[in-house]
Amino acid sequence: MTSTDGLRLLPFRGLRYAPDRVSSLTAVTSPPYDVVVRPDGVRELETADPYNIVRLILPHTADPAARHRQAADTLHRWRAEGVLRPDDRPALYVYEQRSGEVLQRGLIGALRLDGPVLPHEDVIPEVVEDRAALMREAAANFEPLLLSYRGQGTATGATAVIERTVQSAPLLATTTEDGFAHRLWAVSDPADLAAIDADLARREALIADGHHRWATYQRLYEQQPGATSDSPWASGLVLLVDTARYPLQVRAIHRVLPHLPVGKALMGVAGAFRVRRLPGGLSAAMETLEETPGNAFVLAGGPDSFHLLDRPDPGLLDRTIRTDRPEAWRRLDATVLHSALLDEVWRIPDHPSDIGYLHHAEAAVAQAARHGGTAVLMRATSEDTVRQLAQCGVTMPRKSTSFGPKPATGLVMRTLDDGEN
Repeated sequence: MTSTDGLRLLPFRGLRYAPDRVSSLTAVTSPPYDVVVRPDGVRELETADPYNIVRLILPHTADPAARHRQAADTLHRWRAEGVLRPDDRPALYVYEQRSGEVLQRGLIGALRLDGPVLPHEDVIPEVVEDRAALMREAAANFEPLLLSYRGQGTATGATAVIERTVQSAPLLATTTEDGFAHRLWAVSDPADLAAIDADLARREALIADGHHRWATYQRLYEQQPGATSDSPWASGLVLLVDTARYPLQVRAIHRVLPHLPVGKALMGVAGAFRVRRLPGGLSAAMETLEETPGNAFVLAGGPDSFHLLDRPDPGLLDRTIRTDRPEAWRRLDATVLHSALLDEVWRIPDHPSDIGYLHHAEAAVAQAARHGGTAVLMRATSEDTVRQLAQCGVTMPRKSTSFGPKPATGLVMRTLDDGEN
């Protein structure tokens, strides 16, 4: 596929829940698939409503090989039953999330894969293959990934359309259990679509959340025999946010090492890092971590055991960290963690069964305690640093940071098999 100069966000016929067929929109939505804590979170969502979207994004069966076919069959049945219905005409969707002082607005559409989209993290091949198998079988994009771009920071172009649209009545409104209020509008007026297109044609996007889904979109397109740039597989479902107007929140993603007991982890770092036991609970430990200069981490084996690791041995860093990368990359906590600790000191295999990634520190600590392992609690990296490295073509270690708020899954989906997207 030949690259284009700017972003092309295409309208599509959104597939949405029929409000009269579900208990509530809140009960059928879910966090993104990689935020749901399994298996407890999956069970909780499944019991919220028999039509909860988790049955499509995280299907499970007695035969693991049948999971993706089950999701496709479930999607087909829900469409046939009228639980999920396509909108009447193609549109872009204005999406708003609000909680307290946090306000995020953006556009959901089908983004062409040949535009300037900057990744900043590596991906896990097994996860990409799993997502690809699901989307291929279901012929659907179930959840938009989150992309950021830098507009003018003023109510012009795409932002003007967004801020004019939110003055009207939304297609849907709901509040999820995390306290965020969500609203969605359809934009189909040709003049509005043209204004959005002209604005985005001058922009590049940074993948804020969803590297695996973006890599999945690309793989699926490459695997489609004879697919052209007009194919529905040549684009993927995204939420685009102008962070000059609506700044994203940036949080850390924590690691769980289920097969490494915390006592063994602490013995392994002796001499490689300074180790200090931290009094108090999780909140106090995270506050200390934020205030610690240089590279630092908190190790936890449970809710009553926290140790701060800081002041890494310079010789260890010199031996283990690549020298052909920018200094900003070499100083990242995630770089030091993966290169010095996981690869060299602890020798943890880079495999999903050996390293878990959780977005909430409480969940990471609880999971570590449940498995008798170790939680490595992290700090976030700023968006400016992420963008600077991405523009240099340098990827960060996977799951280095978490941007949000993330779009709720289940408010609008995109199908790829009806020729209308």
